[in-house]
Amino acid sequence: MTIRVLLADDQALLRATFRILIDSCDDMEVVGEATDGKEAVELTHTHRPDVVLMDIRMPGSDGLGATTTICADPDLSGTRVLILTTFETDEYVARALRAGASGFLGKDVTADVLLDGIRTVSVGESLLSPLATRSLITRFLAAPAPADRLATPERLATLTSRERQVMALAAEGRSNDEIAESLVVSPLTVRTHVHRAMTKLGARDRAQLVVIAYQSGLVQAPPPAS
Repeated sequence: MTIRVLLADDQALLRATFRILIDSCDDMEVVGEATDGKEAVELTHTHRPDVVLMDIRMPGSDGLGATTTICADPDLSGTRVLILTTFETDEYVARALRAGASGFLGKDVTADVLLDGIRTVSVGESLLSPLATRSLITRFLAAPAPADRLATPERLATLTSRERQVMALAAEGRSNDEIAESLVVSPLTVRTHVHRAMTKLGARDRAQLVVIAYQSGLVQAPPPAS
């Protein structure tokens, strides 16, 4: 199956580079290009891409607002948003993750990392490196305003003990294979527990499940580095 990608970036040269790179792959294609957040939302409705490669800082309507709109629309539930950032805008990335973005990549990543990232989020997995995730959680996700909480601690009561255990390990940035090795179960079993937890907590994907794990108190954010 071909992964359909929408590019959202105000820099024409970057979009052209990404298009050439993505269209060179047999398993993906670029279906549209947006220059700002408003156009990204419009083209997402038109083309229903599997993945939107979204820059945050764009003139006019930015990528954060577009991500929030796309991820909140039930008609676009099949579309995943992958944020592009220089990691200088951590607060915006955190807000995008709360809104439903499936992950983020730095603009300085290699071509292989970018393509693998698109493939990863296209199948509903999150793209959150442990180091970057830990930094974001410490600074912005662990103590949100009440209106920003995705789930309350009471919601965790709906999970089984195994589901909570798997969710906590996922929040540490561990992959399904790593969790399976730690718990001495199969990766398929881990995937099943993750998806059941997502369903019970109303998480759009694994990235939101990680945010909920910290916001609900299931996992404690590490203390800031001194």
